[in-house]
Amino acid sequence: MFLIIFISIVIIQRLVELWIAKKNEIWIKKQGAIEAGRNHYKIMVFIHACFFLSLVIEVYGLKRTMISNWWIFLVLFGLTQVGRIWVITALGRFWNTKILVLPNTTIVKKGPYRWFKHPNYIIVTLELFIIPFMFQAYYTLSAFFILNQFILAVRIPAEEKMLGLYTNYLEEQKVESQLLFRIKKK
Repeated sequence: MFLIIFISIVIIQRLVELWIAKKNEIWIKKQGAIEAGRNHYKIMVFIHACFFLSLVIEVYGLKRTMISNWWIFLVLFGLTQVGRIWVITALGRFWNTKILVLPNTTIVKKGPYRWFKHPNYIIVTLELFIIPFMFQAYYTLSAFFILNQFILAVRIPAEEKMLGLYTNYLEEQKVESQLLFRIKKK
């Protein structure tokens, strides 16, 4: 029962995020934004939807139970949600689930973007580990953790290419490392 309540809350949260993303998409496109990654976006959405279905099937079908220290992972999940909200508020109207870049803008370097290039992807990766681990859904964890890495291997370069073409992203990269983290070179 806890699984259904938990997943329902997460799905409602994701639907609210999609509503915010749609509002932001309408606004940014009116400003002249350019979209990239349409093809892989559909795959990404499909993967994330299948994640929840797989989780329910594995937990109920294989009679999985929550791990004994489940509350630790619930707290960790809560922290990822704080991070998710931080990402959304830091980007403001620029936050979206799609790759939408407004030409001639500067990249956001506030909130978690002061330290990380792609904090939202870190958060999603953590969630795809924490949620199934909490319910001992190890097949779901393995499959979707790997699928997520494949989609990020396509998405991050597509996003960085767009940022490089239309913003000050490349100038900023001359100052910072090529790692996922923002480390100032001396």
